[in-house]
Order: sequence, then C-alpha cells, then structure tokens
Amino acid sequence: MATGLAISIVSVSAIAANYANPTHRDVRKMDKIAGLTEILAMDPKNSFARYGLAMELAGGGETEGALQEFDTLLENDPGYTAGYFMAAQTLASAGRTPEAIQRLKSGIESAKNSGNHHALSEMQAMLEELER
Repeated sequence: MATGLAISIVSVSAIAANYANPTHRDVRKMDKIAGLTEILAMDPKNSFARYGLAMELAGGGETEGALQEFDTLLENDPGYTAGYFMAAQTLASAGRTPEAIQRLKSGIESAKNSGNHHALSEMQAMLEELER
C-alpha cells in the first residue's frame, strides 16, 4: 500500500571507512565532514546533514563555511529553528553581534510559528544578552 511517503536511502559508503575507528581527532573531524558532504551530494536538501556540516565547520573555527551552510539550510528549510540559533551563536562568537541579533529575530519568528517554546526561550534570552 503506497502512502506517498518518500524515503531517502543513504548508502554505507556515505560514511568514510575509517570513521568507525579514527586514530586521531582531526581525522575523525575530517571523516565527519567528508561523510556529511557525501550525503549532501546525494541529497542536497537533507536538513539534518546540512545542519551537522554547519556545526562541524563552526566547531572547527571555519566561520564563513559554517555560515554558508546555515544559510543554505535555512533557505531550503526555513522551519529548522535550531539553524537560526546556532548560526546566531556562530556570528556572536565571531564578534558579529548585529548579524547575530538579526538571525535571532528570524529564529524567534520561526520558533513562534512552529510552537517550539524551548527554542523560543533560549533565543529570547540570547537576544536580550546581546542587546545589552
């Protein structure tokens, strides 16, 4: 019976072979980025993989790359509320407070629209702190 549900299948090759047993932290990080990039090559609108890639890049200090991924994520999936919050944190960490404030305001609207009260309160608290 067809339900109209689309299912994405990701091959095992989407994860680098040495991801399971990395010998060094940098290798593990590169493997995560490579794996997420491969998933996105197969499914460019995979929000979870796009968010993961943005987070890996942000965690590695690659601010511009992370922000580009957050922008693509939110363009493809404007309801992905966590993307606004983490993009704002990335911007704030880079000293780009006015941009972080704008991203938080957009995220607050997204959280209101989706009824995500937890994200809403976190973003409002961060916004209040940045606006001081």
